[in-house]
Amino acid sequence: MSTQLNMASGVREFGRATPHRTAVIDGDRRLTFAALDDRSNRLASGLLARGLRPGEPVAVLAGNRMEYFEVATALAKAGLPMVPLNPKNAAPDNAYVVGHSEAVALILDDTLADRAGTLVDELATVLSFQGEAGLDYETFLAGAHAVDPRVAVSETDPFCITYTSGTTGLPKGVVLTHRGRVLNNYASAIEYGLGPSTSTMAVAPLYHGAGFAFAYAGPQLGGTTTVLRSWDPEQFLRGLAEQRVSTVFLVPTHAQQIRRLVEEPAAAYDLSALRTLYFNAAALPIELKKWVHEAFPGVGIHELYGSTECAVVTDLRPEDSLRKPGSVGHPWFMNEVRLLGEDGQEVGPGEPGELFARSPMLMKGYLKNEEATREATTEDGFITVGDIAVRDEEGFISIVDRKKDMIIAGGVNIYPREIEEVVAQHPHIDDVAVVGVPDDVYGERVTAFVVARRGVTVDVTGVEDHVRAGVAKYKVPREWHVVEHLPRNPSGKILKRDIREDYIARSSPTSR
Repeated sequence: MSTQLNMASGVREFGRATPHRTAVIDGDRRLTFAALDDRSNRLASGLLARGLRPGEPVAVLAGNRMEYFEVATALAKAGLPMVPLNPKNAAPDNAYVVGHSEAVALILDDTLADRAGTLVDELATVLSFQGEAGLDYETFLAGAHAVDPRVAVSETDPFCITYTSGTTGLPKGVVLTHRGRVLNNYASAIEYGLGPSTSTMAVAPLYHGAGFAFAYAGPQLGGTTTVLRSWDPEQFLRGLAEQRVSTVFLVPTHAQQIRRLVEEPAAAYDLSALRTLYFNAAALPIELKKWVHEAFPGVGIHELYGSTECAVVTDLRPEDSLRKPGSVGHPWFMNEVRLLGEDGQEVGPGEPGELFARSPMLMKGYLKNEEATREATTEDGFITVGDIAVRDEEGFISIVDRKKDMIIAGGVNIYPREIEEVVAQHPHIDDVAVVGVPDDVYGERVTAFVVARRGVTVDVTGVEDHVRAGVAKYKVPREWHVVEHLPRNPSGKILKRDIREDYIARSSPTSR
């Protein structure tokens, strides 16, 4: 068997090449590469000694913490696919994921035991970091064989099964391979400045695909990752300065909240080590992007597009960031992109089409859901997640909207993002979501939900006049609602289905 790409690679090598260098920082705790390699060896060997067989999934229920890195490495060494659970999910949701994935073991933070429910009693192997909800994690490691089991794992075997947020129904298990994850991280090293002796920070949730990938890439590629246990903009900025962080992945919500805290972060904190910021998960509003450039002078700003199913698909590089506002750039390393119209043919420049991507980083499929896999995949191996995009004359791609978020009013297709960009440019608006709500005459009615900037009262008439000057008349929202906040999932995406369902519930006669 030839050498296979494996997510434990990197930790194995740097455990010998730079054993005393710090791989992970979590508050006052530090983990060297030698310790990360040793502890993951022990965990891998210990799980196999308990009778787990390669290919059997292991669920992980924890927030951002140091152990996530050694657990992921151990499972890769043992050939046990990782099933990350959402710490904010209720117990029944996590029980569904464990049952659907057929996970045979659980590793968890005891403080989240209530989110595991009866799984703690039902699964034969449960390890817990504090030793109260299961076998004590540290005792288990201490008693395990300190040798890398070197299980034969194919690079096309699952590294993890990551469940979608379920915004359109039951969560789907996205099967991601070792090869896809490794190639994504190696390409990230080239593009975003990860690698030996570099420093990054785990800001986004580690259970989430992108949050984990970019955080784990730190030690996998010989660098250091500082773990931010929970999002706090002041703690984040202080951590950038103290740990001399050189590159970090964020979502637009993070930038919004940094701006609310301090208008000029580079003047208030020593950010001289910072070289790269890269954004994903949701569109970076143009006005916010301009502020990011001003707030972090000299830092390369990337905006990328990707999905759990496809990994990174496109990247807008720093030299084009302000020249092409609203774009997510060109196809990324190893990616082919097609934009297809309703007739299945490629659309021309400026015409919206559904985005399909093909690369070695694509998912293997949806677990136990051949129908959904077939619906998302073309015969020649391209995959779509239902995003609509346009390509300009220079080949720059812009995401117009989610296909499922498109509003059809009076038979006309309306893409909310175009309207949201104009609304967001108003100086009194901090956040915005435009959705379609039921309308007896037109089918759907364009409705805007806005959050005011701190200390400002929104004049809806003034905002509407501003929007009227920027979009066609039929796209101007017919209803405006000023709200305190917009619901988002942990990756920063606005939950428009929740907004729509809440609106409908409040508007129904029985709710009055």
